[in-house]
Amino acid sequence: MTGLRDWKQWFAAYDDPASPLASRLRVVREGIRRALDEAAPGPIRILYLCAGEGRDVIPEVAAHPRRADVTARLVEFDPAIADVARRAAAEAGVADAFDVVTGDAADPANFADFVPAEVLLLCGIFGNVSEADIANTVARAAGLTARGGTVIWTRHRREPNLVPSVHEWFAEAGFETLWESDPELPEAIYVAGHRQRRDPAPGTGADKLFTFIK
Repeated sequence: MTGLRDWKQWFAAYDDPASPLASRLRVVREGIRRALDEAAPGPIRILYLCAGEGRDVIPEVAAHPRRADVTARLVEFDPAIADVARRAAAEAGVADAFDVVTGDAADPANFADFVPAEVLLLCGIFGNVSEADIANTVARAAGLTARGGTVIWTRHRREPNLVPSVHEWFAEAGFETLWESDPELPEAIYVAGHRQRRDPAPGTGADKLFTFIK
């Protein structure tokens, strides 16, 4: 795991409103808000892999009319970053709805008891893993997402631009594209939302979804 980026320093870019990361945050928040608006009546489970500080999902749930319907599982590897998410949930008054797990987000043992979810967040993953691991994660998302559920994911559009391939993999897994981020945004930013049109595939499997390589 040597050579991986310092994620605490990386998150500091959120505080610069002109940064690409701050722009991505705004798009992801809009997508989460839309997913909550469009969720079917009843409980809404949100699974967030590599959740970081929860800056996108926690404020959106706290401010949303359906906050009482939400239970969320956030999985974050770094204990200090996970603690930031726990404090944020407490400060927002939604600590009871947010289970922040400190652990490997690629390990199904950390979320198998929580799926299928109505909202699956795969943000900050696809730009840091291999192409094969992206394809594997998308295929496995079919077992993590409830029928009618929404997946939101991010990746850059720099070469090699895998965005078209990721869309194809989601289609093969039973998802339809709902929306995409503005193409006028910097190429460092791409966000998309998809809806699952099939019943979830049985089981999550025991193998890891992905391994970070940077």
